[in-house]
Amino acid sequence: MPELPEVETIKTAIQNSVAKANITKVTINNNNLRIKIPDDFVRQVVGARIQGYRRRAKYIIIDLNNGKSIILHLGMSGKIKISDRLPEPVKHDHVVIETDNGVIVYNDARRFGLLTCCDSDKLAGHKLFAHIGVEPWDEILTGEYLYKKFHNKKIPVKMALLDQSIIVGIGNIYASESLYLARIDPLREAGALSESECGVLVAKIRQVLEQAISAGGSTLKDYQKPDGSLGYFQNRHCVYNKTGQRCPDCTCDIEKSGGIRKIVQGGRSTFYCPVKQK
Repeated sequence: MPELPEVETIKTAIQNSVAKANITKVTINNNNLRIKIPDDFVRQVVGARIQGYRRRAKYIIIDLNNGKSIILHLGMSGKIKISDRLPEPVKHDHVVIETDNGVIVYNDARRFGLLTCCDSDKLAGHKLFAHIGVEPWDEILTGEYLYKKFHNKKIPVKMALLDQSIIVGIGNIYASESLYLARIDPLREAGALSESECGVLVAKIRQVLEQAISAGGSTLKDYQKPDGSLGYFQNRHCVYNKTGQRCPDCTCDIEKSGGIRKIVQGGRSTFYCPVKQK
């Protein structure tokens, strides 16, 4: 699933390519995504002008001048394709949005994504957003905030970082990377972290996400940017998917340490250095 850096990259690509264009036509080839596309979706958006683009958690929000906002989630394998003119249709092109400044195509082989519409002034209360946590760069997110949210939690800190009701947008890759930079063992109970450790973790989360966005995200499996190019942050991963290798700051005898380890937590792979992370 695309995580925050990938979604941010895609949002920026649409914004830079299509910009504040008028939506002239929408073709829905398949409305049976994770959540069915509303029957009146076309009526609500065609004829409106795009005013701006936002990201909330792993959702892309396109604000229109008629008081509506388009909400897009890429699910596990969703892709956005942008072109100057209407492209030849290919398999799994579920939605085609034509504007007077380009065409946006939503392609999703597994159909775990979603596309819907909402009144812009009611977005905060929408069921998709009503119960999610703070953004990684929100001023509210401090060491104290994280310490209070983690307090009394018995679950491993890696699992707590994936809890979107605490912080949004952090997925499997960037949780492992952030914990490595913060030198925190992913198996530690979240509630056992000190406020100081939480402060360091917040700083490292931001550092990792900022670097990943600059690199265009991490290309693993299906992810590619809307222009077809690949993100390259995977080349800068410290621990993710590097089982048995040395960590970037390795000072140990790898024959004894075994290098970076892989474990499974909540059905997801976690990678960490058993020597550096405590």
